[in-house]
Amino acid sequence: MVKELHLRILPEEAVNEQSLRRVACRETGEAPEAINAVHVLKRSVDARQRTVYINILLRIFINEEPAEDTGETVEYKDVSKGKPVVIVGAGPGGLFAALRLIELGLRPVVIERGKNVRERKKDIALISREHLVNPESNYCFGEGGAGAYSDGKLYTRSKKRGPVDRILRIFHQHGASPSILSDAHPHIGTDQLPRVIENIRNRILQSGGEVHFETCMESLIIKGDQVTGIHTRDDRSFTGPVILATGHSARDVYRYLAGRQIALEAKGIAAGIRLEHPQELIDRIRYHNRNGRGDCLPAAEYSFVTQSAGRGVYSFCMCPGGFVVPAASAPEEIVVNGMSPSGRSSRWANAGMVVEIRPEDVHNVLLPVREAEKDPALSVMHFQEQLEQSCHPDGGLKQTAPAQRMADFMQKRNSPDLPVSSYTPGLLPSPLHLRMPEFITTRLREAFRRFDAVSRGFLTNEAVMIGVETRTSSPVRLLRDRETMQHISLKGLYPCGEGAGYAGGIVSAATDGERCAESIAGHLL
Repeated sequence: MVKELHLRILPEEAVNEQSLRRVACRETGEAPEAINAVHVLKRSVDARQRTVYINILLRIFINEEPAEDTGETVEYKDVSKGKPVVIVGAGPGGLFAALRLIELGLRPVVIERGKNVRERKKDIALISREHLVNPESNYCFGEGGAGAYSDGKLYTRSKKRGPVDRILRIFHQHGASPSILSDAHPHIGTDQLPRVIENIRNRILQSGGEVHFETCMESLIIKGDQVTGIHTRDDRSFTGPVILATGHSARDVYRYLAGRQIALEAKGIAAGIRLEHPQELIDRIRYHNRNGRGDCLPAAEYSFVTQSAGRGVYSFCMCPGGFVVPAASAPEEIVVNGMSPSGRSSRWANAGMVVEIRPEDVHNVLLPVREAEKDPALSVMHFQEQLEQSCHPDGGLKQTAPAQRMADFMQKRNSPDLPVSSYTPGLLPSPLHLRMPEFITTRLREAFRRFDAVSRGFLTNEAVMIGVETRTSSPVRLLRDRETMQHISLKGLYPCGEGAGYAGGIVSAATDGERCAESIAGHLL
C-alpha cells in the first residue's frame, strides 16, 4: 500500500530519513518493519510564527517496495542531418532552446562569445585575485550565462507549474540533485551547476548539434525582412533562423540593433546595492531564536517588498550562506551580485536591495534630457552604465567596491571602517548616500525602516551595503509577436530570454528558450 501525507512537523522530525520513518510510523500507525520506504515529494520551511515548522508531502510505502524510479526522462534524437537553427548565447535560454530543438528533430548551432564553463571559472578567479575583467569571459558572459556563477536558483514566480516542473526534471536528468524536484525554493548551487551545464553541452554535441565558444556575433544576415543567419567577428557565417539569447548584459548587441533600427524599446530595471549581514544574525531574526538555526534548519532566507513614493523596493536574489561577487563585464565598471554554494555554508547572507526604475524615471529624473532623448530605446541602458561607472570608488580599473555600513547610510554619515566581508576584491568605505541618485537612496531608507519593523534587528551597523547592484534584468526589450515568437519586423529572428526582455531568471529563461524552439519547429517542420 502507498500513502501520501501532507504534514506539518518540527525541524528535528524532518532532518533525515530515519526521523521521517518515525514520523511515518506515528502518522500511519504501522510498525517500523512495515515501512519499506519514505519519499519526500515537497518540502518547505514555515518560519512565520515563533515555532518553526517544516511543511512536507511524504509518499510512504507500506509492506510494498517502491518501483524503480526511472524518472520522466526526455529522449534526445540524432539531429546531425537536421535543419540548422542558430542560437546566439549559451545561457539557460539558449541551452534549453537547443535541447528542445533536438527533441523536435532540428540541429542547434550554439554561438557563445565567452569560454566554456570550466575555462570561464579561471577568468572569474582573476577578477577577485588580480582585478582583471575579461570583457568576453566573466560573471555575465560565458557558457551557462549569468546564472552559472551567480547562484543557481531555480524558483520562479510563474504559476505555470507544468513548464517549470519540466525544466527542473531536465536539470535533474543532466545531473542536478533530486532535491530540486521537492524543495519549495530549489537551488543547485554555484559549485554544482557548472557540471550540469557541461552535461547539457555534451548532450547537444552527442546528438549532432554544434557549440562554438569564443565566437561573438558581429551582425545579423538580413535579406529583405528575413534573418537568414549571423556573421561573427572572426569572419565566419552561420545560416538558419536565429534565436537571440544574449543575456542581459550584451550592450554591444543592443547598440548594433538600435543602429540598424531593429525595433526595440527601453525597459524598466531595478537598481540599488547588495546588502550583506552575518548569517547568524539572519538566522536569529528569521527563526525567532537567539541561538540561531541549530542543527536541523537550513541557513535562513528572507524576502522583502514594499512601495516607496510610487516605486517598488524589494530584496532580489537572496543568497543565504553565500558570497558577494564582482559582476562587471568591463574593467571600468563596478557591479556586484550574489552567489551561494550548494551547502550554503558561508558565514554571510546577502541580497540585492533594489528600487524599481521605469523608463520615464530615466527620461524625467535620472539622465540629462538631451542625453535621454538622443537614444530613447537605450536610455535605461545608458543610465545603468553611468551608475556603474560613477560608483567606481577610484575611477580606475580595480574591482574594489564602494561600501557603507547600513546604519551609517541611514544617518547619511561616512563609515570610518567596515565589517569583514565575503567580497574578495576588497571594499572601500564610501558615501553611497552621495554616490547613488537620491531617487534610489531615499526609497532605500524608507524601505529599510519598514523591513526592520517586521524583522527587528535587520537594520544594523553589522550589515554592510556594497555598491552597486544594477544587472537585475535587461534594460531593453526586443519587440516580438506574442504568437509566433518572431521579431515584429524581421522573420526568422526569435528574441529570447532575459536579454530580450522576456524572462527573469534561470527557469523563466529556459522556458522561453523552449517556446522559441517550438515556434521555429512549427515553421520548419
